[in-house]
Amino acid sequence: TVDVVRETSHDRQLTLWQACRELLKDKVLAGRAASALQRFMELIDALAQETADMPLHVQTDRVIKDSGLRMMYEQEKGEKGQTRIENLEELVTATRQFSYNEEDEDLMPLQAFLSHAALEAGEGQADTWQDAVQLMTLHSAKGLEFPQVFIVGVEEGMFPSQMALDEGGRLEEERRLAYVGVTRAMQKLTLTYAETRRLYGKEVYHRPSRFIGELPESCVEEVRLRATVSRPVSHQRMGKPMAENDTGYKLGQRVRHAKFGEGTIVNLEGSGEHSRLQVAFQGQGIKWLVAAYARLETV
Repeated sequence: TVDVVRETSHDRQLTLWQACRELLKDKVLAGRAASALQRFMELIDALAQETADMPLHVQTDRVIKDSGLRMMYEQEKGEKGQTRIENLEELVTATRQFSYNEEDEDLMPLQAFLSHAALEAGEGQADTWQDAVQLMTLHSAKGLEFPQVFIVGVEEGMFPSQMALDEGGRLEEERRLAYVGVTRAMQKLTLTYAETRRLYGKEVYHRPSRFIGELPESCVEEVRLRATVSRPVSHQRMGKPMAENDTGYKLGQRVRHAKFGEGTIVNLEGSGEHSRLQVAFQGQGIKWLVAAYARLETV
């Protein structure tokens, strides 16, 4: 049916919508195809009238749901359907964040949004041989390889997602996806996570992803150039993290804790009995410890 609509549009120099009306009027399509096309056009006409005065993001969400598109993907098994649902949700978010510029005044909201989306799709592309980073999802990276790869947000609740943690079967899907991401790197792979981040309007504290802890230790080097959060016990002047203090511990030193296991010292503060260490433990996240009571062993 779609091919017939396109052919009619091309031959008669009509829009696709006009071609649909002509096909129904001329009764070109068979009964079942004609009925399906008629229902589709009635749905679009109804949505156009009912959503005319709604904000763009409400219109978008309404069309996604009332058209049955979201339900269709919800019934699709596997990560493909879930990815498409996430893409639809991101579309609604994008329309919510979209704002008019002065040059958009003569356009309908949807026309202005699509116009900007088309422009932005090309603006961010690097020229050939330009030194640049290619931004993509893990799904779209399948089959590709790069000398250096960065994977960001490798945190519990993000990757793996909270949904995957709640549903045991989905965790393995995300583990396979992590494998895809890791193996895209030909020479060097960088995994990053945040101690805190603002998510859905709230400040959240995520632990490093279990996927990091599942990598062979011989292949992992923990790097922490500087502390992003510092809560000094004493009134020492804020600045760069101390490289060494009077406890004998140093930045970057590998240590072992009886409860948290092995980790790397990423920050030092205070002195004497007030000395504290910030240690990034594998699989346990980042912990502040009082040096005098931590009983750390040097690895």
